[in-house]
Amino acid sequence: MALAHIEHQLQSGDILFTSIPNFLYRRVAAVTGSPTSHVGIAFYDANAGWVVAESGVPTVRYTPISKFIARTDHGWLVVRRLRGGLTLEQVTRLRQACDVHMGKLYHLGFHYASSRQFCSKFVYDTFLTAVGVKVGTLETFEALLKRQPNTPLWFWRLWFLGKIPWSRLTVTPASQLRAECLDTIWES
Repeated sequence: MALAHIEHQLQSGDILFTSIPNFLYRRVAAVTGSPTSHVGIAFYDANAGWVVAESGVPTVRYTPISKFIARTDHGWLVVRRLRGGLTLEQVTRLRQACDVHMGKLYHLGFHYASSRQFCSKFVYDTFLTAVGVKVGTLETFEALLKRQPNTPLWFWRLWFLGKIPWSRLTVTPASQLRAECLDTIWES
């Protein structure tokens, strides 16, 4: 994948979707019926070039875009942008909203109501705070797992130490990838 070609098309505030090739994130992709398992927000930084604000293990951080993209499975990447784009003021507010979360710990239980973060919650919260737009859909684990009836529940029972939190709210990268408020700018 030609990074320069992607960077040429980017605007600060664009959302990057990747597919992380490890066991947990492959399960996330499978349960959502989508290839995406990770998401972050691109910003141009005058000192560092293109960076991606992301919530990853162990904390929320800014990652050089080359490193962010290098982690995706087989070069799979989708770049989406808020329909109509963002104003300079909105980009500034979005960056400030990201800065507030820097260093927060990752939540491996994907619990939206937690003070900790996970990738899609981070994107959802920062866009909601900065520009008043809900990117993605909050849903319960029950709704999520029922939509994919062939999902082996043994993994999720094991992951949640024996009991799936059926009523827990979460937000997934897949719901953000499908969000109608976004336009696709680039897709591998």
